[in-house]
Amino acid sequence: MTTVDATTPAAAAPPPPAALPPPMQLREIVFGAARAASVRAAVRLRIADALGEQPASIGELASAVDVEPDPLRRLLRSLACCQIFAETADGHFRHTEMSRLLREDTPGSLRNIALWCTEPWTWEAWPLLDRAVRGGGCVVNEIYGKDFFTYLHEDAPESARVFDAAMTTSSRQSAADVAAFLDLDGVKDVVDIGGGQGHVLASLLERHPALQGSLLDLPQVVANADPRLRDGGPLASRATLVPGDCRREVPVEADLYIIKNILEWNDESTRRTLANVVAAARPGARVVVIENLVDNSPSSFTTAMDLFLLLNVGGRKHTEDSMVTRMTEAGLKVTDIRPVNGSLHAFDSTVPATGRRQGVSDGS
Repeated sequence: MTTVDATTPAAAAPPPPAALPPPMQLREIVFGAARAASVRAAVRLRIADALGEQPASIGELASAVDVEPDPLRRLLRSLACCQIFAETADGHFRHTEMSRLLREDTPGSLRNIALWCTEPWTWEAWPLLDRAVRGGGCVVNEIYGKDFFTYLHEDAPESARVFDAAMTTSSRQSAADVAAFLDLDGVKDVVDIGGGQGHVLASLLERHPALQGSLLDLPQVVANADPRLRDGGPLASRATLVPGDCRREVPVEADLYIIKNILEWNDESTRRTLANVVAAARPGARVVVIENLVDNSPSSFTTAMDLFLLLNVGGRKHTEDSMVTRMTEAGLKVTDIRPVNGSLHAFDSTVPATGRRQGVSDGS
């Protein structure tokens, strides 16, 4: 797509708005769906990708993304109200720090996350939040007559692709932080449990040339693992791809087990996963659980994701206490809790020398 570079100079950023009175604040909140829809529209129209380093007129932008000028101006004005794009004094539009995050080529882009959080199924599920709160469980099964991931792969393949892209984006962005954070002194082998495409594992293997590693995830996931880990990749000789379901079995022994952002689907799958890790691990092995916590987040994003998980899989984002409780109940001894970055916390634990527990099957 052609990038628009107009020559109009950018106007100075407007001062931050004064705090709104409570009635207006509430109106802003209940119209939140309009903001989310506006972001989705901007991403799907690729407006951020089309806008270059200089402000551009509505006519130039409309031509670049093949839309009508008047509706485009209305969309951009709505987004500019929340600092996504900005309007100059002469009616042109320019990038802001947030609008740049919607570009595909921006490091740390949130384009895929924005699409995932506004997929068509979300607009059917959110209005039923009261039902999920009343019943304590997900509503997706009720809407579609099947569990969430079955629905995605059978009925909404495009949404499934968006989900995969969003998870890949998120994993890539945090992998380097996790690799820099973890102290691997004395660790010879590591297994990433439910590690997706293996970005964390690849980052660890690159950082520690003597380390051996395994990636355990569903067969269709590990089949598309990070190319660095697959046959012919630079890390393949030190990586083992293990197809399987950690909720059924963890068939790998290692010095260190990493469990990142998968203990949030529902309490039963969390219990089974932790029990299976403890059953597989030798006494003294380390287990590091890495999660977003609802009680240690500087924004409302994690609490919103907590409700998102309730709706689609009956899951939850944990508090520090609830995570420690679940790990302790599984037989782990939690030894340390520290922030990895601004959004992730790591729970370091060991498998006691008193012996392994029996793994837990899902009954299937």
